[in-house]
Amino acid sequence: MTRVIGLAGWSGAGKTTLLGKLIPLLVGRGLTVSTLKHAHHAFDVDVPGKDSHNHRLAGASEVLVSSGRRWALMHELRGEPEATLGDLLTKLTRVDLIIVEGFKAQPHRKVEVHRAANGKPPLHPGDPSIVAIASDVPFPAAQRPVVNLDDIDAIAGLALAFAEPLDQVLIKLSRSDPDGPAHG
Repeated sequence: MTRVIGLAGWSGAGKTTLLGKLIPLLVGRGLTVSTLKHAHHAFDVDVPGKDSHNHRLAGASEVLVSSGRRWALMHELRGEPEATLGDLLTKLTRVDLIIVEGFKAQPHRKVEVHRAANGKPPLHPGDPSIVAIASDVPFPAAQRPVVNLDDIDAIAGLALAFAEPLDQVLIKLSRSDPDGPAHG
């Protein structure tokens, strides 16, 4: 059964760095893991001058690139609204755990990643969907588990303990704002 947990925090808090340590630990425990990340800006995974890039620029709605090692599907919105988190989750192959990076305004369960040097306020006081916190400073009044940002083993434990079944996440997302933006 696929389960979902989010990592939420301000830009610069260390979410991507944490994922780079968390994924190998979980995979080493025998789990299959996928990630879903929201980008707040234009991004490109294609190389200018290559055939796939030219196909996309020529107007293709989708371009699938395949080799003996991997395949990737790029979908151009071409003026369509941004996909919702629920839509994106259903596009992933079923695995043991999907870790969602970003989408902090969505109602799925999340571990907050907080770094004091970032100078940003914590998210958890106003967000009941944040079920735990990974931080470099203590939050004694947090009323949820708080672990050190460098304790990857403890963060993995929290992620697994609080991850919820994909079908429950999809129901929760459809009830929150079925027509809202993916990133929140």
